[in-house]
Amino acid sequence: MSDPSPTDPVAEAFEAQRDRLRAVAHRMLGSHADAEDVVQEAWLRLSGQDAAAIHNLAGWLTTVVGRISLDVLRSRQSRPQASYDDRLPDLVVTIDDGATPEDDAALADSVGLALLVVLDSLRPSERLAFVLHDLFAVPFDEIGQILGKSTAATKMLASRARRKVRATKQPPAVGREQREVVQAFLAAARHGDFEGLLRVLDPEVKLTVDTPDGVFVTLGATEVAAGARLSANAAVRGRAVLVGGLPGIAAWREDGSPLSVVAFTVTEARITRIAIVIDPAKLAAMDLPSPSPRAAAPTSRPKPC
Repeated sequence: MSDPSPTDPVAEAFEAQRDRLRAVAHRMLGSHADAEDVVQEAWLRLSGQDAAAIHNLAGWLTTVVGRISLDVLRSRQSRPQASYDDRLPDLVVTIDDGATPEDDAALADSVGLALLVVLDSLRPSERLAFVLHDLFAVPFDEIGQILGKSTAATKMLASRARRKVRATKQPPAVGREQREVVQAFLAAARHGDFEGLLRVLDPEVKLTVDTPDGVFVTLGATEVAAGARLSANAAVRGRAVLVGGLPGIAAWREDGSPLSVVAFTVTEARITRIAIVIDPAKLAAMDLPSPSPRAAAPTSRPKPC
């Protein structure tokens, strides 16, 4: 089946819902590409239905998108090594010049995007309940139908998810403390200071390296510290950036082509997550700033495990 035809009344009704459905799927999955796939699948399912028998098209489509997204999330759980795939290319990468983020209008979109990192820590059913109710005001009884749970049980899932979000969500501003923790990590890696690395890494830190061969995951401070490698390469230029509101580093080769993007999640003066992209295709999909005209900066040499 093809895309909706603008002359078809059902297609017109679907197109009126497309932006909202895409937003729901993106909040659920954290990937624009996956969200588009989910919305397209929702259209295929609608085109196979008797639209006249659907009394609440918006509600029906939300249910379908919710169920498809839930299936995708559960599928990801069975292959956690790819759970961070396609995440960084969706985020806004801007120069980090040390300015106060509240005064920087360019970071406005980053606040919402940073929430995706927090949502990634929720179980699929919790994420669905939280996203649909708290972000899109879908009634609990409708969410319960998607999950196959009672309204009361669905409310409990949303409440549990809300507590987790409040406990883990990072403030939107990247403050001096976060920058200092990242700089301490870079300095320790540069000098091979294993103990220094352990001091700034959370014991359960998660490192993901997005390469042309797939996404490699390393868990635990000892393993991450053991694989940390930094070098000062004259053929590489790097600069501090913000990646979806998170402190990070972007590096370019001498010819100006992007080499890597690294994002750090800092919680209570410890690095809890490091996400690195070195896949040229993913880097090309990012809207990166220009390389720094200043001297070369140390660049990360991750060792995927």
